[in-house]
Amino acid sequence: MLAAGTRRPRALAGLESLFRTPAIVTLAVLALSIVVLMTITLVQTHHSELIPPGLKYGVVLDAGSSRTTVYVYQWPAEKENNTGVVSQTFKCSVKGPGISSYASDPQDAPKAFEDCMQRVQQQVPAHLHRSTHVHLGATAGMRLLRLQNKTAADEVLASIQSYFKSQPFDFRGAQIISGQEEGMYGWITTNYLKGNFLEKDLWHMWVHPRGAGTSGALDLGGASTQIAFVAGDAGMLNTSDAVQVTLYGYTYTLYTHSFLCYGQNEAQKRFLASLLQNSSSGTHVTNPCYPQGYRVTVPMGQVFDSLCTAQQRPATYGPLRGIAFEGTGDPWLCREKVASVFDFGACRGQEDCSFNGVYQPKVQGPFVAFAGFYYTASALNLSGSFSLDAFNASVWSFCSQAWAELPLLLPKFNEVYARSYCFSAHYIYHLLVHGYKFTHETWPQIHFEKEVGNSSIGWSLGYMLSLTNRIPATSALVRLSIPPPAFVGLLTFFSAIPLMSLAFLAFLCSVSRTEKRSEHPLKHTVDPATSQSSAAAGGWATALSGADCRQHSPASPPLSEPRSSCPCHPGRGIEAPGLGQDLPPLPHSKGVWEMQGFGGDAEQG
Repeated sequence: MLAAGTRRPRALAGLESLFRTPAIVTLAVLALSIVVLMTITLVQTHHSELIPPGLKYGVVLDAGSSRTTVYVYQWPAEKENNTGVVSQTFKCSVKGPGISSYASDPQDAPKAFEDCMQRVQQQVPAHLHRSTHVHLGATAGMRLLRLQNKTAADEVLASIQSYFKSQPFDFRGAQIISGQEEGMYGWITTNYLKGNFLEKDLWHMWVHPRGAGTSGALDLGGASTQIAFVAGDAGMLNTSDAVQVTLYGYTYTLYTHSFLCYGQNEAQKRFLASLLQNSSSGTHVTNPCYPQGYRVTVPMGQVFDSLCTAQQRPATYGPLRGIAFEGTGDPWLCREKVASVFDFGACRGQEDCSFNGVYQPKVQGPFVAFAGFYYTASALNLSGSFSLDAFNASVWSFCSQAWAELPLLLPKFNEVYARSYCFSAHYIYHLLVHGYKFTHETWPQIHFEKEVGNSSIGWSLGYMLSLTNRIPATSALVRLSIPPPAFVGLLTFFSAIPLMSLAFLAFLCSVSRTEKRSEHPLKHTVDPATSQSSAAAGGWATALSGADCRQHSPASPPLSEPRSSCPCHPGRGIEAPGLGQDLPPLPHSKGVWEMQGFGGDAEQG
């Protein structure tokens, strides 16, 4: 009985095996090249290094009424929302008085800068000297000089301009800043150092603090004092005292006011002038704010040479004529007398008025008091925040000390400063309590500070921050893990391999389809239910001898002849007598035997 199936031709099986091996290799190469391509791309994109564009430097000279201080600032060339992240790297105090003192000899004003500017050159890298901006800002001392003698003020600034032309830096000018600008820049410095504009998140990125408030700024200089804070109702701000500040993408509306002639030095001159006016003697005056046992004689010119005291000059005024002051150390009388420096009567009954009839909204929130505020509190052994009662107790204790005891109380004893601390303490009390309207409840919100970290609190840092808004930013460079030419070459090579692999696979598929179409089969049907058998070979007939190649029905008994005696035994080729070999086996598919060269059913010979 013939089997229902048989083996595929050996020629076709060999051909498929031949096709199968290159296909597997090609697919492996394709997969490997894709993996390599993805790896190269990931390495190039995720392991590249951002090269910061470097640092930029700026120099600001704070030309105050009593001294000049040089600050060096630096910031990354990339900026956060158009404002640089600035830090102070160097500070140098210029020897000598403020530049306004050189009104008579303007050519000598910049000579005092030489030592500090040489040190600045060492702080800033040499290759950045030409790109480093230098700014000089003069404050209240020069504002007073300009009001008193504009020509002298211009000559002092011109002398400074000429000096900086010989410096290796990019000098951007010497200017006199307004009192409002001084207050605004002090507010910017305060809030920048307090972290109210920027802070670093967990990923070390600069972000705006969530829900961050702001702090007010209180500045007490030698010739003026400033107050600046964000008012609760911006719509109530007087136009002349309102200013808008935009930093790091946020805009703030401030109230800021500067009181010229109300700095420590000028206020004390006015106080001494009032004591002289009310004295029965034109040459000998008692001073309740000077320590007991202290005596000093000063020329009238030292008191009345200022525009702030010009109207108080006595009829007997002579610049070199001396006035003898004797201290009595009376804190009660000192507080009473110091109040005469202010005109509180102009604001009587007005809640939104400080003194001298100046509009001011109600103070609110925390404040930072710096410069003269801090130095006076420090002399009283106070710092940070404290109650108004604690302040008054320290004032009374200090002002009751004899002059001989002060060197033991002050770590750095200086005669001019030591004799003035008691006046300054009472002056601060009147300014903050009766002027700015701080109460027992709001006073503890004032923090008396000199610096935050390594940065001094003052207007100069805020000035530098404001200037960085106008200094173009520099983009960061990218250092790639793989050099660009090599990356492009690898990308091209490993992109070409998948394309070539796909093309080769397409070729193999095309060849396989063509080979299958070239087969033309002859069907030979074997019906096991019939007893008929056939035999034929290649168009020639051969007489079969020794056996009838008969097929029986399933009901017939099996043939007794051995299987090898039938030339058409299933599973073997038709035996061609005389050839000594078998023809290839007939392929079987679904009961149909096919052989090329035969057609129809084979007939017995």
